[in-house]
Amino acid sequence: MASTADSITEKLRALHDNFAAQLPGRIRELEEVWDKLRDREGTAEEQAEPLRILHYLSHKLTGTGATFGFSAVSDASRTLETFVREVMEGCHRLTAEQRSRINDHVEDLKQAATMKDDAVLRQETIPSSRPPRDDGNKTIYLVEDDAHLAQDLALQIGYFNYTVRVFNNLAGFRDAVSQSPPTAVIMDINLPDGNGAAAITETQKECSHPLPTVFLSGRGDLAARLDAVRAGGVAYFTKPVDLAALVDALDRLTANRVREPYRVLIVEDTVSLANYYALTLRQAGMITEVVSEPLQVMMALTAFCPELILMDMYMPDCTGLELAKVIRQQETYVGIPIVFLSAETNLDKQLEAMRQGGDDFLVKPIQPDHLISAVASRTQRYRILRSFMSRDSLTGLCNHTTTKELLSNAYSLAKRRGAPLSFAMIDIDHFKAVNDTHGHAAGDRVIKSLARLLQQRLRKSDIIGRYGGEEFAVALIDADASQARRIMDEIRADFAQVRHGEGGREFTATFSCGIATIPSHSHPAALIEASDKALYDAKRGGRNKVVLASGCG
Repeated sequence: MASTADSITEKLRALHDNFAAQLPGRIRELEEVWDKLRDREGTAEEQAEPLRILHYLSHKLTGTGATFGFSAVSDASRTLETFVREVMEGCHRLTAEQRSRINDHVEDLKQAATMKDDAVLRQETIPSSRPPRDDGNKTIYLVEDDAHLAQDLALQIGYFNYTVRVFNNLAGFRDAVSQSPPTAVIMDINLPDGNGAAAITETQKECSHPLPTVFLSGRGDLAARLDAVRAGGVAYFTKPVDLAALVDALDRLTANRVREPYRVLIVEDTVSLANYYALTLRQAGMITEVVSEPLQVMMALTAFCPELILMDMYMPDCTGLELAKVIRQQETYVGIPIVFLSAETNLDKQLEAMRQGGDDFLVKPIQPDHLISAVASRTQRYRILRSFMSRDSLTGLCNHTTTKELLSNAYSLAKRRGAPLSFAMIDIDHFKAVNDTHGHAAGDRVIKSLARLLQQRLRKSDIIGRYGGEEFAVALIDADASQARRIMDEIRADFAQVRHGEGGREFTATFSCGIATIPSHSHPAALIEASDKALYDAKRGGRNKVVLASGCG
């Protein structure tokens, strides 16, 4: 079976061949418009519409010609397009000289269309915006000769859903790496059988992919840190190790890199060109939707929920500028990036497009890698800005409002499917005492530790939010009461074992949890109220426990 990349390349080649087959018809269409205009005497107003059509047809050939490898056609049509626009901006009847020059430009375009294209559509390897796929492996190799410290670190890191293999010497570590490389390495710099930094340097040479490495050491001097950096170390911790900071570093190194594909809506009335852009972006791992009739864009916005709109400037029925104004007047779409993609080279018109709501302006033809880079960077920025509005700044979890919205959606979906849904309210026990005894910075680290534990132990489909202060909310999709209770109780037990540090002192924290489920409760607000009452029962019953709401099992 052909690979996806091969399939897309074949489709792109087919688009090239299709354009070549359609080119004579497009030239005839343009020539017919000019023939009617050339022989027509009339007022400037009567000539305006034929000139507009002539400009539109030549503009389309400018972009599509170069995109599909017909540079001579593109150059000739651009010359015609530019001159016709100048005539239109003069708002006068065509003069004899203008008629003669337009006629010459049309003839040049006809001649260019008979020339062989300069290259069959080149399909070089298109860079992908899709990050490396995480295979789910979360195995950490810990190389530490202090057996007690090694076992303690392995136990603590293990609570955060990592598998830790401990090696007390370099020989065992090297053998293990040669057989099965880990996700990341925690390496002590000073070991009885050698220098950890030198060992990593040698090991990296033998690996097909770099091994993300965190170094540990009893030394904090610059020379030791330089050795670690030169060996490719991405983090350095002095002993005694700050566990929270170490796990933070591991999270960054082993974060799930399977990102949701970018969603791009392409508004372009030239179907072949729209399909070319769509295939190019799909090859880079994006999801695309094409709208070739601009007046249908609102339906696509609602159904497709794009993260970026790639829009042509000149289209029938309405222009890209007019469409951008309509979109921007709706609060839901105020922030969505609009990138204009047009053969328009007039700087004033490009700036006007930006003033009317555009975020970027790309000139046709555009190289595939440039198109991908521009779309990916804009969409990534949109995601970041959107996350600021929907995410809690301390934990990165959904904020209160977003959590309730997502719960409402999940509730409606579960009711339609007749599927189970459980909602859990969590509250850190005696949190005020944590802040009073250890300080607010330590309290923030406790909150972040619980947030991290929830993220790592629950599924991507589950909803996790910071409900406020030390309260968290979790919606467990497709989980009934017994499943939800077992899952949350396992997390509760592990969280109680995690040690937090402040000023050389260590302490632990616990949480209480209340769970409510459907169909025991008839709407989302009732689900929240019931889980909150169950949480109160857990607190009143001694804390550090999980309680099901009455009637939930």
